[in-house]
Amino acid sequence: MIRELQEVVVVDAVRTAFGRAGEKGIFWKTRSEDLCVPLLKALIERNPPITPGHVEDIVWGVTNQVKEQGGTLGRMISMLADWGWSVPGCSIDRMCAGGLTAIGFAAAQIACGAADCLVAGGVEHLGHLPMGFMRDPHPRAAEVMGDASAFNMGLTAENIHDRFSEFIREAADRYAAECQARAEQAIRAGRMQAMIVPVDVELPDGTRGVADRDQQPRFGTTLEALANLKTPFRENGRVTAGNASGLNDGAAAALLMSRSQADRLGLAPVMRWVATGTAAVDPRLMGTAPVPAIERALRQAGLTIADVDLIELNEAFAVQVLHNLSRLGLQADDPRVNVWGGSIAYGHPLAASGPRLVAFLLGLFRERPSARYGLTAMCVGRGQGYAMIWENITQA
Repeated sequence: MIRELQEVVVVDAVRTAFGRAGEKGIFWKTRSEDLCVPLLKALIERNPPITPGHVEDIVWGVTNQVKEQGGTLGRMISMLADWGWSVPGCSIDRMCAGGLTAIGFAAAQIACGAADCLVAGGVEHLGHLPMGFMRDPHPRAAEVMGDASAFNMGLTAENIHDRFSEFIREAADRYAAECQARAEQAIRAGRMQAMIVPVDVELPDGTRGVADRDQQPRFGTTLEALANLKTPFRENGRVTAGNASGLNDGAAAALLMSRSQADRLGLAPVMRWVATGTAAVDPRLMGTAPVPAIERALRQAGLTIADVDLIELNEAFAVQVLHNLSRLGLQADDPRVNVWGGSIAYGHPLAASGPRLVAFLLGLFRERPSARYGLTAMCVGRGQGYAMIWENITQA
């Protein structure tokens, strides 16, 4: 039987607030699964007539798949959301891009006709499960990746500074300050309210509360303050806590459907999947990998970067973004890039960050119906890049 490709659309995308990892974080006493469950419930509540019975699979990105994030979390969360036993689910890992890869896998499933309605997303609780927790690298891992710096993402960013000396610390700090300013403006304007699902939590002091605002952004960040920060990864280095993303807890999810199914249910999707690109580079320079991934996605779509109206590029490190934009022929202050700020401000809970990019792009498409094409892209530990191109169909 020959199947025609299905048009894949995103109907909605939501996320939790992003908390700081550690004992002072808003999710310190909240399990990873309990960050995901409210998102599943919200996607159903926000999009009638969708019911759990319409969801044919859950594809969930999780980097550290141990303890509370083990046991095929993608399967468990639907049962914890009281969806019964009939909704399957899986967990996948592409480190930082686990959640964006989950969305890419879901899009491919729908496109080939294997499903009509999927939920895809990701979660990471770095407070409970720090990066590298319980990991046992192969004895030859450092050898095959180049050297031990490939294990440490901060050192890979320092390596970019070394290799591409035009990206000085002052430029990285300037980008970070602008990121914080854009985030502050977006938050004060209420741009986050539509996508953040409140989560009932026990706060660090033992009281109950509702987590509905990102904990990481630092309003009023100045270049002077950033210049005074230490360089923890290398003495006299250039990467600091101010020009890098934070360690965070959070979850995000998207509801994807075939266009035909969305039309049958009377839903109004926001954007259409166009193309996906993956790439791999020297793991010691992992932050450079979005460039070939983006270029591959653009080739598949028959587009150039000039055709893209909005760019959501995950900010693991400011120097990574500076490199990526430069190699794509863009300026550091390109107004299309991270309009509402990025991970340097909001934080980077690994597998949750990719779906967060999708939620941001969806919100921007709704706000800017004249914007036609958007891009979501990330660098990935061990030297990978992942990119997806989307088309705004709010006016279609």
